[in-house]
Amino acid sequence: MRRDVPLRRSLLLRLLAVSALVSACSVAATAWLAIRTTAVAIREERGQALADDTRIYDSLLGYAARHPRWDGAGPTVRALARQTGHRIIVTSDGRRVADSQSAARLPYRPPDKATAVIDPLAVSPDLLPDSVSDRIDPRAVGPFELSGVERARLREAARRRAACLRTVFGPGITVVEEPSGRSRVGTDTSRDLDTPRCASTALDSPTPTEARALSALNELVDACLSRRHAARVTLTLDDQGKPRAEPRAEPPLRTRGEDADDSLVSSCLASSRAQQLAPYVAPAAALYVTSPGRSATTFFDLSAGNRARIAGGTVLVLLVTVTATTLAGIRLVRPLRALTDAAQRMADGEAGAQVKVTSNDELGRLTSAFNSMSSRRDQLEAARKDMASDVAHELRTPLSNIRGWLEGAQDGVVPHGDLLVSSLLEEALHLQHLIDDLRDLSAADAGELRLHLAPVDIAHLLAHTATAHHVAAENAGVALRVEASGDCPEIQADQVRLRQVLGNLVANALRHTPSGGTVSLRARAAGGEVLIEVADTGSGIAADELPHVFDRFWRADKSRSRLTGGSGLGLSIVRKLVETHGGTVTVRSTVGEGSEFTIHLPHTR
Repeated sequence: MRRDVPLRRSLLLRLLAVSALVSACSVAATAWLAIRTTAVAIREERGQALADDTRIYDSLLGYAARHPRWDGAGPTVRALARQTGHRIIVTSDGRRVADSQSAARLPYRPPDKATAVIDPLAVSPDLLPDSVSDRIDPRAVGPFELSGVERARLREAARRRAACLRTVFGPGITVVEEPSGRSRVGTDTSRDLDTPRCASTALDSPTPTEARALSALNELVDACLSRRHAARVTLTLDDQGKPRAEPRAEPPLRTRGEDADDSLVSSCLASSRAQQLAPYVAPAAALYVTSPGRSATTFFDLSAGNRARIAGGTVLVLLVTVTATTLAGIRLVRPLRALTDAAQRMADGEAGAQVKVTSNDELGRLTSAFNSMSSRRDQLEAARKDMASDVAHELRTPLSNIRGWLEGAQDGVVPHGDLLVSSLLEEALHLQHLIDDLRDLSAADAGELRLHLAPVDIAHLLAHTATAHHVAAENAGVALRVEASGDCPEIQADQVRLRQVLGNLVANALRHTPSGGTVSLRARAAGGEVLIEVADTGSGIAADELPHVFDRFWRADKSRSRLTGGSGLGLSIVRKLVETHGGTVTVRSTVGEGSEFTIHLPHTR
């Protein structure tokens, strides 16, 4: 009976709801992305403006560091304006000292706040984050600027030292000239280039110009330290030609106040350098950078027309998404409904319900898997019914015989004696054998079959099996042979269970081999396995029967009863016991020539 899903729980309805939610989220995400993109564009615009401001500031800062006045800054300002597209104005003491455009053509009224203050003795860390700690532009050298003769002498000394260092450290040694004109040796790595072999007195000592400037600076620093009651220092030049302070005497043991003394020396050195350089640099000036005609924003105007277009686009996206999702949902729901109907038919008792496969996608594979499951379920149900019938039949025969013997004894037909006891015992043994076989199969199926593993000699096992069946073979007129190669290794196995396996195989072989035939037990090593073969020259098994030889209650001769054909569980037990040992069992057979069962068991060398 078909049961329709309530509309509120329909997969199609949920798909539509999800699609609408996804569409709304998509529209919102698109709007957010557009806003973010616009914001990024504005940030890029502002970033470019900041980069232009930094470039302009750095160039004019370099001009101020090298010139004592702003009188000649006009060409530099106009060149920067052409490169950046901005209008640049520099004012000092409220007076316009440089303008990239003519005041008559484009009047200018400066805003309340300047873009930056150009002062080479107080570099702005906002525009130049990598500026030195004392905020003095390194291009401001003042009295430390070398003469032409000194420049040439130091340049030649640096070249000779670089050539010497290249013979020691290899390439990568260059000559660098500082803003003061002092040449030094540099490298593209952090290697220490200090070696006595390439020492240079000229490079390591200050020039006369530097000595005079350094002496004057030392006097200023000492005066500053004296006013603050601190010890005087001696100034030297570092490898880049910059002044640095050193104590005039051996420093005492480190105390808590030493850091404060260091900061005091650094403060006096910075203020003294600014005092010494002030006559050589241009006075502080205000910088104004503007961009006339450039829009301040890239957002479009949200007019009525724009709002209508946005709303129309949103509705169109929603309609397209809902339509596409509806079509996809209908296609998705149709096979699901077919699978639901088939499953309901199976629940109502229909065996082997099938669904037509209409696609090769995930739903198609699901339908194929359902069809396979349905067919397998039908086969298992048939096998279960057959097994229940076979078990009932197998149990009925010995029980009927026992009942017949007992009823005959009760009626006085069968005398109470050895014959009755012997017959009842035989039937009880048959019944016990069948029950034991069923118990072993049940334990193996449940994974509860316990093995007691120990080293097993295969040759000894085959010999013991042949001895146990020697009498039965003689009575049947069948020759029983054992063939075991000398290199057959021991294996870890349950010897009792292996005897049971071989006993079942040998018993079957003797039962199906006529008088004068042969049953052979062979063992050999092959790769990582030990092969045990039980071959006979009996009646053989038909090709169409071979896939079923290990099925429960299967018999080669359908006309045989339990008394002549066994319980039909022996080969099933053989397969289960071998698989429990981690092995496999196979069979080859030819009708009229015989059969060969091969057991494959793993072993480790």
